Amino acid sequence: MSEMAAAGFRISQDGPVATVTLDRPEVRNAQTPELWAGLAEAARGLAGDVRVVVVRGEGRSFSAGLDLKVVQGGEFQQLATVSPEECADRIAGFQQAFSWLRRPDLVTIAAVQGHAIGAGFQLALACDLRIAADDALFAMAEVTLGLVPDLTGTKRLVELVGYARALELCVTGRRVNAAEADRIGLVNLVVGRDELDAAAADLANAVLAAPRDAVVEIKALLAAASGRGFAEQERAEREAQTRRIRDLAGLGE
Repeated sequence: MSEMAAAGFRISQDGPVATVTLDRPEVRNAQTPELWAGLAEAARGLAGDVRVVVVRGEGRSFSAGLDLKVVQGGEFQQLATVSPEECADRIAGFQQAFSWLRRPDLVTIAAVQGHAIGAGFQLALACDLRIAADDALFAMAEVTLGLVPDLTGTKRLVELVGYARALELCVTGRRVNAAEADRIGLVNLVVGRDELDAAAADLANAVLAAPRDAVVEIKALLAAASGRGFAEQERAEREAQTRRIRDLAGLGE
């Protein structure tokens, strides 16, 4: 068994599109620290010609969240026995499995069916774009375990739905169906379950139709926009456009 398979996922590449598939359908793709370590390592080895990454789950669900065996077993309790600094460092390692999906040179797409709970919801949020099947259910369920969302999902959630809605979702842990997710801006598109993979492929192809360098510049502009004032964002636009004009004229560095 390969290291990826043992960690519970697989990666395939078709030209400039890489597909990451969570592959523990018997437990609805529940996540473990081994999965997170594997994803972070696999991301470092991603081929340089990859432009789009699709993240999906095998079987009925995208990911039902943290594997409860981790919570009930020694792994989770061990975090309470180390120093606060070491605990935070270990969580930082877990977060790397999610944060790489925001890389500026990639456009990442989550194709979500069934459950996207807790860590599963945060994995979808780590992607740039989200397509949901009409049976998708999202929930930030960490609060039901007495925990907080800590896998990079809180900032993106606030950016997508606003502070008040994000707070409500995180402190209640309630489930959001596909129709509501579409209405409040959590997802870009809702399709029938049997159309999910095709819709993700269509979106990937639409991204690939645009020049790579222009897409990279656009992603960088939009990703940083919420932290800038108008004058700063306008300057960033001018600088990005100048780079594109010079590059198209053959004068780029």
